Amino acid sequence: IENTTNNNNVALYKEFLHRVNVQRHEVVEVYMETDCCRVGTQSFLITVGCLSVLLQFRTQSEKSAERQQSVFDQRTEDSSALQYFQFYGCLSQQQNMLQDYLRTATYQKAILLNEMDFKDKIVLDVGSGSGILSFFAIQAGAKRVYAVEASPVAKFAEMLVKSNSLSDRIIVLAGKIEEVSCPEQVDVIISEPIGYMLLNERMLESYLHSRKWLKPKGMMFPTCSDMHLAPFTDEQLYIEHYGRSSFWHQTCFYGVNLSGLHSSAVDEFFKQPIVDTFEMSILMAKSVKHCINFMEAKEEDLHRMEIPFVFKLLQSGLIHGLAFWFDVAFIGSKMTVWLSTAPSEPLTHWYQVRCLFQTPLFGKVGQTLSGSVQFIANTRQSYDIHITAVVDQSGFKSGNSLDLKNPFFSRYGSIVISYLPNVLCSVPGLHLCLSACLGYTVGCWCKNLQTMQEQRVWTDPLQSRVWHKPRDYRLGKVHLNCPAGSVV
Repeated sequence: IENTTNNNNVALYKEFLHRVNVQRHEVVEVYMETDCCRVGTQSFLITVGCLSVLLQFRTQSEKSAERQQSVFDQRTEDSSALQYFQFYGCLSQQQNMLQDYLRTATYQKAILLNEMDFKDKIVLDVGSGSGILSFFAIQAGAKRVYAVEASPVAKFAEMLVKSNSLSDRIIVLAGKIEEVSCPEQVDVIISEPIGYMLLNERMLESYLHSRKWLKPKGMMFPTCSDMHLAPFTDEQLYIEHYGRSSFWHQTCFYGVNLSGLHSSAVDEFFKQPIVDTFEMSILMAKSVKHCINFMEAKEEDLHRMEIPFVFKLLQSGLIHGLAFWFDVAFIGSKMTVWLSTAPSEPLTHWYQVRCLFQTPLFGKVGQTLSGSVQFIANTRQSYDIHITAVVDQSGFKSGNSLDLKNPFFSRYGSIVISYLPNVLCSVPGLHLCLSACLGYTVGCWCKNLQTMQEQRVWTDPLQSRVWHKPRDYRLGKVHLNCPAGSVV
């Protein structure tokens, strides 16, 4: 019996069974609620299903000794890690990522077009999830792949490996890359370590940590990334975002005055980065980019980053904030393949991210907007963002502090669940224009506040046109006969 523990109060017992002269490796997860009892002063009896394990410690100090924390545990709150691995342990979330066909197809393209980098090579897949990248490596001729996955989805990856008859070539290692022991050094590391705004979830640090298993002159897919930022103007977005706090303006909500919390609600909502997409025309200057080379960067480099910027404005108007997107490059021996989340490119499940200023700034064509963006890593597997900006010619300043852990998913796209705030109808009848992505349905309804009767209308995005590319949207006009005073 090999006994290890993790910070989620989970003990993992690896049992080696010899049946018909074949060694079988099982992992039994033991939680706080698992049946167990103390036997004497230095032993525990644990029962999982029909399996009972007696743990005997030689000394009292050995029983109470704590395992040294890994790098991951040191930088991550227990509650955040538990939530994170539970989230990615769901097949529904794995499906959401796999169905981002631009993401999945680009990874396969990058690997297969550089098959000489994988043929007969040892590959490490970091945060393998369902194991899709491991299968791509095998398709490119990899000799062996070690798929490291810390969430419960590891058992599903193992099932896929077996059902595809690849157990001799893909070895699933259940655990964090900071804690598992890879049996050998590897030639190539592959991973999808990307979160919203590139940095969210701090998976990039685990990706960089995995280089300890990389041979000299080994390769990493992806190899580097560019984070882009640019000022934007979007008065409607600013008004809508501010309007989310109007609920707290009410002075008689079931007899209670809520208005004392309005300013706090505004502060909280403006701390949320907005995840959505937009047209390039709202950008007021050419983007500035910040490059990260995964082959050279250190984990500590991602703990605190500052991106200075100077934008020369290409149009006059109100500057409502900064827009962010990123590109990642797979640099192979034969070809370099890019995966872009730019607003000019087909939409991905990462969308783009916008950070509003607390107060918009006015700028004219030819003037410069300067300042900086600070990313400070926190123990919730995310970043605190601090933005300062000034129009140099006028001296007007603005900025904001935001919590990347708590983004607001805005109006666009149905891959991300989104909603619009309630709209009060002042006149009878309301015409709506609804948009939907391929394969998704959008609905709206109105409720008469006097009779409490509801009407519902749905669009079917597959109903009336052929789809040519992921960014296509179908606009469907619907009519609701809403009495005045209804809520939509």
